[in-house]
Amino acid sequence: MRYIPTLERSPTDVSKADGEFASAVIEGLSLLQKELPCRYFYDARGSLLFEEITRLPEYYPTRTEAQILRVAACDLVADFSDGNLFVEFGSGSSLKTEILLDCVDADIVYVPIDVSETALADAVVRLALRYPSLEVRPLVANFSEMKGLPRDLSGRRAVGFFPGSTIGNLAPEEAEGLLAGFKRVLGKGGRLIIGVDLKKDEQTLTRAYDDDAGVTAAFNLNLLSRINRELGGTFDLSAFRHRAIYNSAAGRIEMHVVSDRAQDVRVCGRVFRFREGESIHTENSYKYTVPEFRDLAVRAGWQADRVWTDEGNRFSVHELV
Repeated sequence: MRYIPTLERSPTDVSKADGEFASAVIEGLSLLQKELPCRYFYDARGSLLFEEITRLPEYYPTRTEAQILRVAACDLVADFSDGNLFVEFGSGSSLKTEILLDCVDADIVYVPIDVSETALADAVVRLALRYPSLEVRPLVANFSEMKGLPRDLSGRRAVGFFPGSTIGNLAPEEAEGLLAGFKRVLGKGGRLIIGVDLKKDEQTLTRAYDDDAGVTAAFNLNLLSRINRELGGTFDLSAFRHRAIYNSAAGRIEMHVVSDRAQDVRVCGRVFRFREGESIHTENSYKYTVPEFRDLAVRAGWQADRVWTDEGNRFSVHELV
């Protein structure tokens, strides 16, 4: 099978990317509780910082999910056949994907989808060396807005992969909508393998998002750097700090950047005023019990099939059909 190094683009996403970033930032900073969409974390530096986060001792989700996948991998890909599509939504570095690809005994097509061209390009090069016969069709796109796969791939049996508990970044009603969208993209007979972080004690959760080395803080504040660089922002990063809290009522971790003093910030020619202690809400990470997530998947039109967890019940991998 052939290897395709060219990064394909979703026209809907790419043509509007710059304008959407500016609009989202202006809209978010104009709210009473200022907020910024977490999808804009992942510029080149943000992607590198997140990879560093996944290796931190406090950040259990990545290594715990990887442990589960190593146990379940051969069962998860046992029914892959020649010509099947393996579609990864928000693929990033594709490192966890290799756990599953190592068990595949068929000529499949891997379709990594991500907004970061840098992450996709790096993954494509690495995968070409490790799996020289694997056909890779990278797609630069915002997976949350995709209507379907490239036309020449439509009609094939597709298995989706959505690791990392990225689904937790969305409120439950939004997560339900995203899962329904994945169902449409994967098509008839599609299957989805998805990682979901589980509810646990508050200390474990908050430490995972506020590490001693300050990597998560740098990741959070990098979003302000991106605004400065790409939108002419005037954020003084030394005047903002990272904060992570667990909102037990909502069942989610919240990340904020907090202004240490009263100050004005200019973005796209507009002035935004901050009070001392005022925050920008940058990310949510919802946690579920296994029954809660299975119920959500059913509401989105899936059938909840098998599920795997680690011995400590910290993380789960679900199979939806």
